[in-house]
Amino acid sequence: MAEEMRNNNPEQDNICLLEDEEGNEHPFEVIAHCEQDGVTYYAMIPVEGSDMDGEFCEYVILKEVVEENGEISLIGVEDDEEFNRMADVFDRLFDEEVDYDLPAADDAAGNAGKSKK
Repeated sequence: MAEEMRNNNPEQDNICLLEDEEGNEHPFEVIAHCEQDGVTYYAMIPVEGSDMDGEFCEYVILKEVVEENGEISLIGVEDDEEFNRMADVFDRLFDEEVDYDLPAADDAAGNAGKSKK
């Protein structure tokens, strides 16, 4: 499934409109991208319905391809091995971004060391 990526708003560089095969546009937020073996991959979440108050949100992985006419398209990763490899890469990247040294919510509220009854 090929999808066209366009960004019509330079103030929102991380938001892209993806056009599906039926011509419908869907806004996606680029949460990460990386290059592996000369191919650029993107991890994206849909903008609509992505406000999850810190809950886990699944992301999609798309890869960049240059069409014969020179246009850039994003396609889903069909090969299971390639998909799993890139999911591991993005998962490691996201794990590195988590700051495990942040105080727990109770600690931040001044409740460190207090037991709950």
